[in-house]
Amino acid sequence: MQLASFVSPVPPAAWPMMAQPCIGYAAIVRQAYAGADLSSLTRDLVARVQGPMVDPGALLDLATLLMLQGGDLAAEGATMQRHAIALQQSYQISHGSGLGLRILAFVTAGDFMANTPLDFLLHGSDAVLILHFVDTDMLSLSNLPAHDIAFMAIGESPDTAAIMHHMQGLLADWPTPIYNHSIPVIAKLSRDGVAQMLANAPGVYTPPTQALPRSALINTLMTTPIAAPYILRPLGTHAGAGMAQISNSADLVNWLRRHDAADVYTAPFIDYRGANGLYAKQRIVLIQGRPYPSHMASSPHWMVHYLNADMTNHPSRRTDEAAWMAGFDQDFAQRHATAFATLYDRIGLDYFGIDCAELPDGRLLVFEVDVAMIVHDMDCPQMFPYKQPAMRKLFAGFLSALENTAKNWAG
Repeated sequence: MQLASFVSPVPPAAWPMMAQPCIGYAAIVRQAYAGADLSSLTRDLVARVQGPMVDPGALLDLATLLMLQGGDLAAEGATMQRHAIALQQSYQISHGSGLGLRILAFVTAGDFMANTPLDFLLHGSDAVLILHFVDTDMLSLSNLPAHDIAFMAIGESPDTAAIMHHMQGLLADWPTPIYNHSIPVIAKLSRDGVAQMLANAPGVYTPPTQALPRSALINTLMTTPIAAPYILRPLGTHAGAGMAQISNSADLVNWLRRHDAADVYTAPFIDYRGANGLYAKQRIVLIQGRPYPSHMASSPHWMVHYLNADMTNHPSRRTDEAAWMAGFDQDFAQRHATAFATLYDRIGLDYFGIDCAELPDGRLLVFEVDVAMIVHDMDCPQMFPYKQPAMRKLFAGFLSALENTAKNWAG
C-alpha cells in the first residue's frame, strides 16, 4: 500500500525529528544465516564509523554484526549499540520501495529477543520501520519522526520492567494509534504470570509455575521437595539456557553447582510425547486473535528448539511439519479453536506468539507467551519449500492488521 493511501493523524510539522537510515538487523541476520561473506560489509561499516563524522546508522549496524558473533564480541556489540543510541534515538529501515506504511516502533536496547521482531515480519513489504529507542531517562515523546502507526515492541523481561513502567506514563493519552498498546499485559507475560493468566482456561493447559530466589530454592526443595520431575530455568533466559529437568536431589545439587542464577522458575515436567515417540513443539503467532503457524520442531529430547531439533537431517520430521503447516487452518486451528479464542480473550494483545504442544486429552499445552518471539522466513527454500507460503501469509496478515488499524483510526 502506498504512502498516499494514508493520512497522517498528526501534521508532519509536529513530528520534526528525522530518523537515521540503517541496513537493519533482519537484512544482516539474513545474510549471516545464509552463510554469506560479511567481510566487505564489515569493512564498509567500520570505515563509516571511523570517518571524520561518525555515521550512527553504520554504528548500529556494526553493533548488530558483533552481537551476532556471540561471546565477547556480543558484549562489545551491546556497548556499541548503546553508543549509537546515545548519538541518535531513531533509525529508519526501508523495505521494498519504502513507499508503504510508516511504523514507529518503541524499542529498547538489547539483543534480538528484546523487542518484537518487526523487521523480520515486514519482509517482502514496502513498509518503513522506524526504531525509536527509549529508556527511563526520557522525559517525553513529543519529538518523533512522522509515522502512520506506533507499535509497543518492548518484550517482557526482568531487564525491561522499569522502562515498560516508565513508558506507560509517557504513552498516556497518546494522539496516534498504538498497536500492542497494553503495556500492563505485556509486563505480565513472565512464565509465572502467564501460568496465572491461563489457569483453568478452557482448552488450554499451562504448567503451574513459580519464581523463586536461589536461597528459597535451596531451602524449600531440600526440606519439602516439589514433586519430581520438574523443570528449572533461570529468570530472563531463552532458548533453553540453563534449563534442566530435575528428577532427584542429586540433580538439584548438580544444577546449583553449574548455575549461579539468583532467581529461577520451577514448573512440573509434562511428558508431551506423541504416538511416534517424538516431542513436537509448535510456534504460533496470533494476530488480532487469528492464529498463524510459524514452525513445528520435533525431537526425541523433551527440550525442543528449532535449532537443536536437527530438522535438516530428518526428512520425516520436515514432512510432518509441512503437513502441519499446509493443513493448519482446516485442522490444527479448528481442533484448538477454543484454546485460541481463550488465549486472545485472556491475553488481549493485538500481536503475540506462543510456544505450545498438543496433549493426549486434546488440550493445548502452552509453554510460553511472548511478544518478542523470533519469527522469520530464512530457512533454506530448497529444503523447506513449504515454509515460504506459510510465512508470506503470516507477514501479509500482520501488515494488513497494521494498515487497517492506521486507516480506521485516521477515519
